Amino acid sequence: MDLQFTPEEQAFRDEVRAFLKDKLPARIAAKVKAGQRLTKEDQEEWHAILNERGWLANHWPQEHGGPGWGAVQKFIFDTECALAGGPRIVPFGVNMLGPVLIKYGNEQQKKYWLPRILNGDDWWCQGYSEPGAGSDLASVKTTAVRNGDHYIVNGQKTWTTQGQHANMIFCLVRTNKEAKAQAGISFLLVDMTAPGVELRPIRTLDGDKEVNEVFFTDVKVPVENLVGEENKGWTYAKYLLTYERTGIAGVGFCISALAKLKVIAAKVHKNGKPLSQDPLFAARMARVEIDLENMKTTNLRVIAAVAGGGVPGAESSMLKIRGTEIRQEILSLIRRAMGPYAVPYIDEAQYEGWNEAPVGGIDEAATAAASYFNYRKLSIFGGSNEIQKNIISKMILGL
Repeated sequence: MDLQFTPEEQAFRDEVRAFLKDKLPARIAAKVKAGQRLTKEDQEEWHAILNERGWLANHWPQEHGGPGWGAVQKFIFDTECALAGGPRIVPFGVNMLGPVLIKYGNEQQKKYWLPRILNGDDWWCQGYSEPGAGSDLASVKTTAVRNGDHYIVNGQKTWTTQGQHANMIFCLVRTNKEAKAQAGISFLLVDMTAPGVELRPIRTLDGDKEVNEVFFTDVKVPVENLVGEENKGWTYAKYLLTYERTGIAGVGFCISALAKLKVIAAKVHKNGKPLSQDPLFAARMARVEIDLENMKTTNLRVIAAVAGGGVPGAESSMLKIRGTEIRQEILSLIRRAMGPYAVPYIDEAQYEGWNEAPVGGIDEAATAAASYFNYRKLSIFGGSNEIQKNIISKMILGL
């Protein structure tokens, strides 16, 4: 198969590069490249810029507000954004819920919710994981009991990323306790501002409060907020996760991080020579670069396979495993390159406006450890890598 871009695809890449050069705010790109934390306002600003161009929901069909791109165009766009310092599109509304609504939602739900996702009227978060139901997602215990024209929801969700910003959450809830685990789950859209919803932040290892616990106590949810059929939510949940896991591979972010690593290794010295010339460090850099090139090829093969509109199956699990391992290794090498200068924790350095002298005279030192610790989560969320190996064993090897 031909993995080279066509002249039309090369022209599209040039168009994306020109757009990013003209429209991506330099302030936001600088924060992304420095590994600093983005505010909700930063993310909303970037979403609005993309939406104005019609590129925010870049895998949605045109009839629902997307550009109608194919898989190759989306790959090019995501890669070029990462290289330019574009923020990752907040995935919960655009990349997760949107495709589920397009495929399984009724016309009223599509007409109401999809424009609100694009316009930023709603900020969504994901209500999947629970205590005791993380990778074993089918064990969710949050219940939704039908009571007239409402469901009454009780339970708890955890690791709810950016829930502190959200006004809506899509949830997996148990609507049939008698059926087997997967058969009794439904997919419900819940208003985070409704009475009975409580959110508590969880401080993560890098000092941030990015994730949360969400508690539901007798929360009333209109029946029309049920997506698809009652007790069929497991089907919709799996469909959503194929999008999440493929995106977690983050080929563009890996390429960008590797380029940053090479710059750091060239300017940090060990025994009077650039770290890039240290045999052991250079060997690890070479190994991760080889792994990345292999993953890029696999990613392009998957893109070619689904170019006709299909959805990847076990391939998304393969990409999730390798992509997260590669990103973690690159971040580990960046932290290692900083040596003792990665040790000091300066919370203020994670935010825009920090203008003190860099630790040890190395600009990247201030955020190296925080990024390393934060992204240990990559191999856990979206279904742990151990679970992805089980999926591959079953779907590909037939074990």
